[in-house]
Amino acid sequence: MGTVRIAQAQINTTVGDFDGNTKLIIRRIQKAREVGADIVTFPELALCGYPPEDLLLRSGFLQDNLKYLERIRSHSEDITAIVGFADRWDGNTYNAAAVMTNTETIAVYHKIELPNYGVFDEKRYFSPDTRCFSFSMRGVRFALTICEDIWIPGSITARCALVNDADVVINISASPFHAGKMEVRKQIVSTFALATQCVVCFNNLVGGQDELVFDGGSLVVDAFGSITASAKRFEEDLLLADIEVSRKSLHEGGLSPTFPRDLSGNPAKRASLQPRMEPELSEIEEIHQALLLGLRDYTRKNGFEKVVVGLSGGIDSALTATLAVQAIGPDNVVGVTMPSQYTSDDTLSDAQLVAENLGIEFLSVPLKDMFSAYLSALDEVLGPEPLGVTAENLQARIRGNILMALSNRFGWLALTTGNKSETAVGYATLYGDMAGGFAVIKDVPKTLVYELAEYINSKASRPLIPESTIERAPTAELRPNQKDQDTLPPYSTLDSILKMYVEEDKSPDEIIGYDPALVLDVIRMVDRSEYKRRQGPPGIKITPKSFGRDRRLPITNRYLSGKKN
Repeated sequence: MGTVRIAQAQINTTVGDFDGNTKLIIRRIQKAREVGADIVTFPELALCGYPPEDLLLRSGFLQDNLKYLERIRSHSEDITAIVGFADRWDGNTYNAAAVMTNTETIAVYHKIELPNYGVFDEKRYFSPDTRCFSFSMRGVRFALTICEDIWIPGSITARCALVNDADVVINISASPFHAGKMEVRKQIVSTFALATQCVVCFNNLVGGQDELVFDGGSLVVDAFGSITASAKRFEEDLLLADIEVSRKSLHEGGLSPTFPRDLSGNPAKRASLQPRMEPELSEIEEIHQALLLGLRDYTRKNGFEKVVVGLSGGIDSALTATLAVQAIGPDNVVGVTMPSQYTSDDTLSDAQLVAENLGIEFLSVPLKDMFSAYLSALDEVLGPEPLGVTAENLQARIRGNILMALSNRFGWLALTTGNKSETAVGYATLYGDMAGGFAVIKDVPKTLVYELAEYINSKASRPLIPESTIERAPTAELRPNQKDQDTLPPYSTLDSILKMYVEEDKSPDEIIGYDPALVLDVIRMVDRSEYKRRQGPPGIKITPKSFGRDRRLPITNRYLSGKKN
């Protein structure tokens, strides 16, 4: 039996960029051919980008998708290319994979299992198929699947692999990141390999798309469930594997493949291949890399060259600016301090020190005169009573206006600096600190903000985020001696309650270990702040359940979890 070499092209595509995605795919086909691959695979919906969302409802989008597939097909000489695309057939749209070889499309496979939970809406756009597909090459029998097809225990695809005596299951995927997701994938792929007695080649997408980050980490898993090769995380890669298996006895009865084919391989001579295993990443490392990739791709793919960050001297803005520098470079980041009469000398000096540590341009736009002008103009209509929160939020909104003026004037992307803890309970000002184009740490709890700051400093030659910033008690500095814990419980407590309520959907009675009255107060703050979150900018998903795509609740809603009905 001959050896079949598979190249898994882990690529970073852009939704709707058919020309760019096609060129990227063709370059990887050429590279795979050069290294003697018989088969080269590409991620789920690689041609049109993932997820294309309601673009799939446009006939022109689907037609362009098919037109560019033909261009790719002409580059499949002496190699078999498996490319994810959106197919239109018999009035239905399918999440599909084209199998092309020697400039011909020999088959198209349609995804069977369509996910419709969390960030996925595939049943909104696609029809499921029921037909499996397998082919042979040099005595090795392959079954083709797409992402969710291997996530469902006892699925049609698992039965097909067994019944059709497959040796290798190819799975092209677009599995988005959250912390710990890689371990989940390994378990899923290993379980499928054991259940089907097959080698599984799992090819995952990489790159940022709006709130989502795809972290790559493509795998080869043997029939005993052990990982034998792995690709890089958070960057493009070409993972090679030589497959040679002993034929199993043919199973009796059951389902038969819809499109059986026997394909020839690449006749090119090739050197022997050593399996490659990339190093594991810790949780803090993968979160850090996800934030960098998500920010870098959102900036570049949306046509921005520079970003602007309001530097308050606090840890959230310091972390956001540091991530921006690490993602796109110091020449492309501008920091702005906007001191008010409540800004302390310590926070002002820390804001400047962060800018100096990062080597970024630093602007100062004092708030005092503008704030006085607003108060004077509004004096008659606001009345004689103390302004309280109105005055505090007015300052935040002036800062938002300043940042957006700079964004408009110079074409900079304004980054907001709110974390998940603040976003959850509404400790943020609409059109103020929530004003901007991208919320980098929107899904990062406050306690994790501190961990990231410490991690980044530990990896740098010198601390980038001042220790005084990390150690100072969090404050919005919108009134004298203001501290976050005047309004909120300690962040360690708050984040624990939020994790149970927001990410785990636990009821108040199920959240134990804390004062029940405090739990109800936190839940009420979360529920009442949905209208704010709906108006905030998108941010990078790094937890299992983020606000927005993952968690969708009505704004007009009288069911408060903390209220007896």
